[in-house]
Amino acid sequence: MKEQLDALRQAAAEQIAQAADSAALDAVRVAILGKKGGLTAILKQMGGLPAEERPVVGQLANEVRTELEALLHERGEQLKAGETAKRLASEALDITMPGQVRPLGHKHSLSIVLDEVKEIFLGMGFSVATGPEVENDYYNFTALNIPEGHTARDEQDTFYTTDGLVLRSATSPVQVRYMERHEPPIRIIAPGRVYRQDTLDATHSPVFHQIEGLVVDEGITMGHLKSTLDQLAKGLFGESTRTRLRPHYFPFTEPSAEVDVSCFRCGGAGCPFCKGEGWVEILGAGMVHPNVLRAGGIDPEKYSGFAFGVGLDRLTLTRFRIDDIRLLFENDLRFLGQF
Repeated sequence: MKEQLDALRQAAAEQIAQAADSAALDAVRVAILGKKGGLTAILKQMGGLPAEERPVVGQLANEVRTELEALLHERGEQLKAGETAKRLASEALDITMPGQVRPLGHKHSLSIVLDEVKEIFLGMGFSVATGPEVENDYYNFTALNIPEGHTARDEQDTFYTTDGLVLRSATSPVQVRYMERHEPPIRIIAPGRVYRQDTLDATHSPVFHQIEGLVVDEGITMGHLKSTLDQLAKGLFGESTRTRLRPHYFPFTEPSAEVDVSCFRCGGAGCPFCKGEGWVEILGAGMVHPNVLRAGGIDPEKYSGFAFGVGLDRLTLTRFRIDDIRLLFENDLRFLGQF
């Protein structure tokens, strides 16, 4: 058995030294020291030895095991270092090479203009309010002084879901909901998505965006409304922009007005964009109707207010000189990449 152990030690040492990689080395370890390996097979023969020889053979077997384990560990470290070096060499990076620039996303044109509008009004002390897009008939119509039988309630103009529920046709319901929960003074804008029965074309869409504004306090006048809209126009279109109010009718404001801004392309001189008039209509506004104040739980004898509603889509088209509203919704990267 001593000869067998010496032969095993010599053969195993050669196999360990010749192992080309970690996998081959592990196969050698199993073949020598495993449960069915060469050393185990030799030790199973110890039962047939005389009693006095067993301690000597056992000690020799332990020495062989210890020696081979040391050789396996040493060779393993050598192979691991070599494999690490190869991997580092194959994964080396040339930091002098130019990097790959990945395109980054950016804001949609609607978001750009909305953020600018928010900044203008936040700078004037306004806050931003939101409300549900599926609204009930009371807040969408009745509380805004739109009586039964009014054309705005017609199914040809409004998306009805179930009895008493509609897809809001404006963000004006947010104003009433806000007044119910807050005492004056009130200064809010309410941006959001709205819905109306419209055929999709270059200037109309059944889904679009509005920004409603509301101010309620003691002594609020049309002068305050005009001043606020002046600040909006100058912030969006430049300091030289002028505004004008033309008499109009809205059921939720009295008096009411359509609001124009001086054409930012021609400065008011007249051009094809403003159809030679020098003015571009951007929104509707007026003093909050007493019935709307009452619906919001506010005493119209003590408080007054103004409101306005501007189409975010129209502002965006005007601001970036876009001539087709459908471009805002089609998500064509060729279009979006221009902003």
